[in-house]
Amino acid sequence: MEFPRPALPLAALSRTSGFVVGALTAALPVAMYAADASSTQTPSIFDPRSTQTTEILAYSTLVLGICAVIFTVVTALIAYAVIRYRARPGDDGREPAQIYGSNPLELAWTVIPVVVVVILALVTARTIVDLQIDERPEGWMPVTAIGHQWWWEFHYPEFGFTTANELHIPLSDSTSGRPTFLTLESADVIHSFWIPRLAGKMDVIPNRTNHAWIAPLETGTYVGQCAEYCGTQHANMLLRVVVQTPEEFERWARAQQRPAVDDPKVADGRATFLKTACINCHTVRGTVATGRFGPDLTHLMSRATIGAGVATNTPANLRAWVQSPDHLKMGARMPAMGLGETDVDGVVDYLITLH
Repeated sequence: MEFPRPALPLAALSRTSGFVVGALTAALPVAMYAADASSTQTPSIFDPRSTQTTEILAYSTLVLGICAVIFTVVTALIAYAVIRYRARPGDDGREPAQIYGSNPLELAWTVIPVVVVVILALVTARTIVDLQIDERPEGWMPVTAIGHQWWWEFHYPEFGFTTANELHIPLSDSTSGRPTFLTLESADVIHSFWIPRLAGKMDVIPNRTNHAWIAPLETGTYVGQCAEYCGTQHANMLLRVVVQTPEEFERWARAQQRPAVDDPKVADGRATFLKTACINCHTVRGTVATGRFGPDLTHLMSRATIGAGVATNTPANLRAWVQSPDHLKMGARMPAMGLGETDVDGVVDYLITLH
């Protein structure tokens, strides 16, 4: 089966050339919530955990090494010229003897740059070919990722459920070999999907479909975010990728397939939720809530964060989010419903049961 190429040539190149921006931004302490509120992770392209990022790091190291050598040589020659030919007391001001038509010099400064450019072109082409997979291997898993202002939606067509902001994928090492192929779409403006330790950047563009793939080599939780300015909350459009063993992933997927918990102890809160405008935007499977504008809440409490990573998913933060989303994430598309204290408590109690 042919694997479609990205809609824009620039998007295809971003997997490899993206290391230039990545090398600059990776040094910034982008703190993102992990499983507990006290732990943070700084994404870095220099700490690869997948097939793609390992190759991108090797390529970027080669390019940076060649550039470092050129920089060192040029700087040394400039320093030598400045010191060797500086003005001295007693100079008569006349120009030194000029050198014209030196074949060795002209050959050197022509051939060496050409060789460097050819080497970089060949290595770049090979890296792009290696990263741009045209055929999907046996056992691959499809996921559709949709960028919204300002959160991520993930569809798992193989399993028939939807989740948000936390992408769970199976390990794809030499034993399991099950890479994840992403179909990338946007619901509104241009976004960019980027998990520095797992994959290169890929643009997410309205009315176009791009593709990316991830073959993680180690289990764990990896953080990323939108890498294209998409509005006021661009910096808080975060995402988490949870890499699990095949067995753990299958258990998680089976749990996500179940309908929402219907706990009679929170019947009042459930009734309040289902009679408000919440159901116009959110889905809770097994209920009349079938909205598609906001995240699927069927298993809300299985996620570590709310608001696309803006806060840890605790009852206190969830209550603050329901009561006034704008206070936690200014400009968020979710409105404050104006519920009274009792109704807010009831809705939060209901949402807490959605594991």
